[in-house]
Amino acid sequence: MQAFYKSDGDKLVMKTYFCEKEFLYDGTQLKSLYAYMNFKILGDSIFAWIGACNIPFEHMVDGEDIIAGSEIRGDKMLHFIIEKFNIDLYAGVALQRLMASIAVDLLQEMSLEKEMAMRLRREGDDIFFEDKKLSISIASKSQLSTMIHFAVNIVNDGTPVSTLSLGDLRVDPVAFATQLTERVAKESLSITEATQKVRELN
Repeated sequence: MQAFYKSDGDKLVMKTYFCEKEFLYDGTQLKSLYAYMNFKILGDSIFAWIGACNIPFEHMVDGEDIIAGSEIRGDKMLHFIIEKFNIDLYAGVALQRLMASIAVDLLQEMSLEKEMAMRLRREGDDIFFEDKKLSISIASKSQLSTMIHFAVNIVNDGTPVSTLSLGDLRVDPVAFATQLTERVAKESLSITEATQKVRELN
């Protein structure tokens, strides 16, 4: 396990970790205190790892996917679980979409396939190139915290729809994980600080 971003003095920051062990994402990881109970990462965090994805219907939380009977799977993806306390689901969805936007910016910087990368677009919380889907994402809330799962394809194998991958963009997944988690963590801190420096209106 490697920490990418740590506390800065007394500031409350979002902790970011990359787990070097590969394992399957099946939807059960999207629950409060997953990073703490399994990896001793306490508090607001972004936990990242590489692994396959296969989410059975009983573990899906997106009503649209359930109604459509969608399959959500892929042979190798880069996964992120964000857990943030003391925010509502609306703020969680906003953070989810902010992460997708930051991911697009970062991919355009890092990709060795510049022409392709510059044509990436965000639609809601998803990233596309033409009709090819690069990412999946969902936000959910429990009584304890708000959680986000965000993942991008490393390869296109095993996906039920037309996809784009980090391999197509020639982006190293670990380097991308490092930069994305750090940028999202810093943005989260900046947003928190912005809420703490505004004077109350009379």
